[in-house]
Amino acid sequence: MADFIASNQYQATLARLANKLQSDLMNGQPAVIGISGAQGSGKSTLASALVQFLRTQGIAAATVSLDDYYLSKTHRQQLAQTVHPLLAMRGVPGSHNIQQAITDANTVLAGTPVSLPQFDKALDEPVAALPAQQYRLLIVEGWCLGIKAQSAAELNLPVNALEAQQDKHAVWRYYVNAQLAGLYADYWRLLKPLIWLQAPDWDCVCRWRAKQEQQLWQRRGKGMNEQQLAHFMQTFQRLTQASWQQLPAVADYIVRLDQQQTPTLLTAD
Repeated sequence: MADFIASNQYQATLARLANKLQSDLMNGQPAVIGISGAQGSGKSTLASALVQFLRTQGIAAATVSLDDYYLSKTHRQQLAQTVHPLLAMRGVPGSHNIQQAITDANTVLAGTPVSLPQFDKALDEPVAALPAQQYRLLIVEGWCLGIKAQSAAELNLPVNALEAQQDKHAVWRYYVNAQLAGLYADYWRLLKPLIWLQAPDWDCVCRWRAKQEQQLWQRRGKGMNEQQLAHFMQTFQRLTQASWQQLPAVADYIVRLDQQQTPTLLTAD
């Protein structure tokens, strides 16, 4: 990963994007920037690199992941019991404390110090929030940022075996869709501008995520096996595929990724 970040192509794209953000945000007002992209597309890497670049320019910047707003295991188990068993898994809209995310974004936009959350995926629980700080720019990264609710016709057609077998009556996907139409849509409106990392296709996304899991195994000595990962990825497939239809018209900046994740900023100078 370090070699990839150090590549001339990545650094050139990073510099162009950072310069555009600075130009667009010259009014000096606080802003909350979104980075959307599929699993394994490099959202957190880009967010961290942008924060480092902006800080060198004297801009108080920080990044937070949508993952940091995950609900506790107990809360998700309650949803699993009352709505649908698949809601025990973290990931989809409905598994986050989205009201807290909205509150934090508005706090940044108001120029007030904010205490950003943290989620420990190994514990599968929220942990202590960071000390409160005031930021000029907050970069939020998440796999489903900007994606809109789907139509009933789209929801009624399963996109994979998980939906066909474990969500036969579409209860889970209708619940997720309702979340997208509600508070998530309110949150998306606060993320200006929105950057989208455009992956080539679903198969590529699955390969990238599998590579991430291999790296987790190497670092921690544990993780998902191939079958578990395949099941996990199916929960993301519907909305990831929807992103290719929706986000070209929604994103302010599009960074196209090739099979090797080499980035190209498509927005014209």
